[in-house]
Amino acid sequence: MIASQPLSIHFPGRLVFGNDLLPALANDVLALAPAKILVVTIDPLLNKLSGFIDTLKQQKVEVTIYTGIVQEPSFKDFQTLMEIVTPINPDIIIGIGGGSVLDIAKLVAAQLENPQSLKEYMGIGLLQGRKKKLICIPTTSGTGSEASPNAILVDDSDNQKKGIISPFLVPDMVYVDPLLTIGVPPAITAATGIDALTHCLEAYTNKFAQPFIDMYAFEGMRLIAANIVEAVKNGSNTEARSNVAMGSLLGGFCLGPVNTAGVHALSYPLGSMFHLPHGLSNALLLPFVMEFNIPAAPKRYAQVAIALGCERESTDELTAFNGVEKIKELIAACGLPSSLETVGVTEESIPQMAIDAMKIQRLLKNNPREITEEDAIGIFKAAFKK
Repeated sequence: MIASQPLSIHFPGRLVFGNDLLPALANDVLALAPAKILVVTIDPLLNKLSGFIDTLKQQKVEVTIYTGIVQEPSFKDFQTLMEIVTPINPDIIIGIGGGSVLDIAKLVAAQLENPQSLKEYMGIGLLQGRKKKLICIPTTSGTGSEASPNAILVDDSDNQKKGIISPFLVPDMVYVDPLLTIGVPPAITAATGIDALTHCLEAYTNKFAQPFIDMYAFEGMRLIAANIVEAVKNGSNTEARSNVAMGSLLGGFCLGPVNTAGVHALSYPLGSMFHLPHGLSNALLLPFVMEFNIPAAPKRYAQVAIALGCERESTDELTAFNGVEKIKELIAACGLPSSLETVGVTEESIPQMAIDAMKIQRLLKNNPREITEEDAIGIFKAAFKK
């Protein structure tokens, strides 16, 4: 099942994982002697960040704060922020928030003083460099954007998600503080956690899986599966939060060298057509794509089941299908909906969703079993009703 391709890994230049990291972050930022800094974040985090911001300002650093990213960012959102930031021309870009905030911060850092336009580096490996320092601090445990070379924007012209993938989008510094996730509501904790689990699972079962990445993918699945329900039901449990945050980070490591596959490709139309959150879209489709893929990769999916906490059965197929049931149990225990129908997706939209999903060949090519348009329709129909 595993196809051979070169392994290319771009890790952050500095990675710090632990509790109460904002004072250390402030010291490390000041050590870079910046004159101007842009902080991209969200309004609910401003109180938590006030001490960090004040420390910078006390050292005469000019700090611009932008909190305008409240959903998955679009080309227009990016352009609006660039119009604000370009005259300021900060030395360091800091993203503190969920995946949408981190993605936009990564792209701002790449665009400043860059002669290329966004359209010129849309795609894989087209960005030619980055001149600004980039620091990312995730406050949700899900996207892994802090450790990945990926950023996603919605194209306003066709409402489709477009990816920018480049090693120049990997941050210089990453600080993962599980305590920053404590206030994340249960529904978001659940959806982002399943998203992170999906990153690991799709990397592990990928047509282009790599043994080096398998280590991160397997441990990420294990950590998230064992802790996500507790993190959702008892959000103040710091051990559960820490384990899910580590699992999410490991999922981010998987996204560059291997990336995701069928689940993510089929989830894109749910976001573009029905504006469902990315993590929820993945959760709705994950069990059904797993069922579809198992015949092509029973051994790999049996190992997935083991990582999820299942016992080994007499055959790989039986073990693998137990893993599907385990995923369904986790999704239910997290309180997430289990069918497209319950979140407002219409059955009449399925053919168009399948057409749109077929456009995401950069991910579909990674799937262990080929997904045709007819297959996509079948998967969407399987996921439609309870």
